[in-house]
Amino acid sequence: MTNWKTPTFTALALALAALSSLPAQAADFKERNIKVSHVVPKDHPFQIGVERFAELVAAKTGGKMKMRGYPDGQLGAELQSISAAQGGVIEIALVSTAATASVVKEFGVFDLPFLFNDTKEVDLVLDGPIGRRLLDRLPEKGLVGLCYFETGFRHLTNSRRAVAKLEDFKGLKIRTIQNPVFLDVFNTLGANATPMAFTEVYNALESRAIDGQETPYSNIHGNRFYEVQKHVSSTGHIYGAAVVLVSRKYWDQLSGDEQKVLQESCGPARDHERKYSRDNDPKLLTELKAKGMTYTEITPAERARLREALKPVYQKYAKNLGEDIVNQTLTVLEASRAGK
Repeated sequence: MTNWKTPTFTALALALAALSSLPAQAADFKERNIKVSHVVPKDHPFQIGVERFAELVAAKTGGKMKMRGYPDGQLGAELQSISAAQGGVIEIALVSTAATASVVKEFGVFDLPFLFNDTKEVDLVLDGPIGRRLLDRLPEKGLVGLCYFETGFRHLTNSRRAVAKLEDFKGLKIRTIQNPVFLDVFNTLGANATPMAFTEVYNALESRAIDGQETPYSNIHGNRFYEVQKHVSSTGHIYGAAVVLVSRKYWDQLSGDEQKVLQESCGPARDHERKYSRDNDPKLLTELKAKGMTYTEITPAERARLREALKPVYQKYAKNLGEDIVNQTLTVLEASRAGK
């Protein structure tokens, strides 16, 4: 019979106890370098969120999984980044829902004009069952969706005139995302919608190849559009969300623990990014005015006219995107507004 008090057994027991006291998952993480592609400048909320994401991932993995953001389209424009992620060339693409709709069309529901009244409604839909339902569609397209960052509500700038009412849109050549919803929104309002990669916009504005563009204040400021644009209007016509897309090829190489770290870290990084974005928005508008831009507030009555003019866009895309997802989203929002 073994003597439980022998020195040999005691030493073995102590060694096993020491091993069991080590971090349980320390051996489950490999040294990994994760590239995150996005098209906006390094001082944009995207990069702030990516850096927070990287901190969380590093802390959970003892520094083994290292994440780095590549801003300014260094790794390609949005559609290129999606393709690169699908091909396993880059690990993560942080891209707009408008661009993501190129692979799963239902993401276009978030791009419907004047869908959200405020950020509380945004969070209700994006972080709830509707947002999750859309993320669940991505693996079949070679991507894994972790969570949603934001660029915020989009506003119109141009170099020709102040835009205060529906009639002021007429004839303006406006750059939009390469997305049919955006094109129809501005064409319906009487503008000449011009799709263009974001990385090309500044030069096109400077050369007057286009009159204006529509992005959130963070993009207007971060890309120095105030240097080549005179007017900014508080249209808030579309809310800009973005999806953290992981390459499915890369995802499938990760251990379950590594996947869990990315999933669990995305939510806190998202919250940090959104808070930064929302706290910064009023400050950015103040700075745009200080840089010489003329600001025009869109009145509630004029906003109602714009909504009315854009009803045909809703009717068209309720069919194109899927009446189920559009109606489900509108039902959730209507219930929230009714206090249910």
